Order: sequence, then structure tokens, then C-alpha cells
Amino acid sequence: MKKPTLVVLAAGMGSRYGGLKQMDPMGPNGETVLDYSVFDAIRAGFGRVVFIIRKDFADAFKQSIGARFADRIQVDYVYQQLDDLPAGFTIPEGREKPWGTAHAIRAVRDTVNEPFAVINADDFYGSDAYVRAATFLCSQSANQMAMVGYPLENTLSDHGQVNRGICKLDSKHLLSNVEEYLNIEKETDGAVRGNALDGQRRVIPNGSIVSMNFWAFGPEFFEQLEAVFTRFLSESGAELKSECYIPTVVDHLIHSGQAECQVLETTSQWFGVTYPQDKPIVVESIQKLIAANEYPHSLQ
Repeated sequence: MKKPTLVVLAAGMGSRYGGLKQMDPMGPNGETVLDYSVFDAIRAGFGRVVFIIRKDFADAFKQSIGARFADRIQVDYVYQQLDDLPAGFTIPEGREKPWGTAHAIRAVRDTVNEPFAVINADDFYGSDAYVRAATFLCSQSANQMAMVGYPLENTLSDHGQVNRGICKLDSKHLLSNVEEYLNIEKETDGAVRGNALDGQRRVIPNGSIVSMNFWAFGPEFFEQLEAVFTRFLSESGAELKSECYIPTVVDHLIHSGQAECQVLETTSQWFGVTYPQDKPIVVESIQKLIAANEYPHSLQ
């Protein structure tokens, strides 16, 4: 069976980091979070990595990032372009940015023909998450997809509020709904609270599963995505800041009965630098994983 592919959403890296040259080193030898992601994917059994990037920083990305992996795994690049749209649609006047993560995944539709996982370029997901995703993809059936789920408490920041999608599971442990909560934090009484979309601030139970944008799909997903994205453009494409996100597509496929989504609960700790003060914690957490022999001192 063909090994699964890892698709990395990296088209926003230039703006997110203020330039590729400012990618923060997190490991003891200057490793970035992305270095650890690809390392984890390789040892979990992924056979290829496809970076979705923008043409304006392609050369810099390939030389400073992609080249580091070329001797260890097949590396390919695909561009997310504003004018890459279904037939009959054009760019609205004044539109400057692409249409979100669903539009980004659509960019690999002619490149990826095997089961694949999708991650953010700047999130540390942990080795167990990649193992669970690879295991699922190696036995995945048509119209089955999966989301790697994290306990909410493993994804909070000590330095400010975060936004998360709180997942609801059905009796078969399948994803039934994702409810967005804003401004989540642990408050002085020890409870974790966030603002629901109705504006009410509510306690979020300990152990609630959240999505951190780590997904697993079969190749049939591209045809389903095309239909949902086309409908999105018809309804909202003229809005200059409208975006279509992966959870939106997944939610539609679940509720229309076109697919089912398993939730792969992981024991991994998620790390991300949401605030500048988070960086020392990420660096320290990686050092602890190295000390526990979960990662070598050097990834090279």
C-alpha cells in the first residue's frame, strides 16, 4: 500500500512570522517547530510531504526549509494562488487574500492521489498524533475522514486567551459537531471558560476535545471539497474578506451524510506560540521531550 502524504499549510508563513528569515528556532540546534513535524511524520510512516506555499517566498522557503528534508523524504511544493478558482468564478475587485484553509487544500488536488494528513506549519502536534493519523490513513475506507483531537487543557496558554473549536462526539465516537468558543482561559477559580458564539461566557468541562487543525482524508475528499467550495463562492465569494475553512467543509459533509469523521484522541501535548511569552515554554517543553528520549538532541 502506498504510504500516506503529509500536507503542510504554509502559505501564511510569511505574514505570520514577519518573513521566513524570522522563523523562531525552538530546538537546541536551531530547529523550528516545522522540523519536528516532518521528523515525526517520517518516523510515523509518511512517505511524502507537500508544502502549500506562496510564489512570492517560494525560493526562500525551498532553500531555507524544504532543502533540509530532501534527503529524508520526498518533498513537493504547491502554490496557493488567488486566481485558482472553479470554472465560472473570478477574483472580486479589491480581493487581496485567498479564501482560507479549504482553498489551500484544494491547491493540492492534482498532486495528491493517496490518503493524506493536513497540519499547520507552525504548530507542534507531538509524535503520538502523527502515529494515530498514519495508522488511520493506512486502513482508511472511502468517505471516512478523521480529526486528531486534543484535551482542551493541553492547548491553553498561560499568557492570554485562545479560541478553540470544542468537539461533540456521538455514541460511536464520531465527530458530530464543532462549536467555536472565543477568549478561552483558566480563570481564578480554576475553571476554564470561554465565550460561545451566542455571546454567553460558559464553563468548558475538563477533558473537552478540541480541534487543532490536524486532519486525515482520503483522495475522494477533493471532489467533495470542490462542491462545498463552489457553493461557498456562490454565496459568499464576493465578500472581500470571506474565507472557507476545513471544519466548515467537514461539518457540511457530516451533516449531509456524505462522510463520517473519526476523532483520534491523542496523548500528545500541543504547543504553539500564540503570544511572544509562549516561546520560552515551547523551548522548555521541547527540552523536556528530548530529556525523556522522545526526540534526539539533534534531528539531523
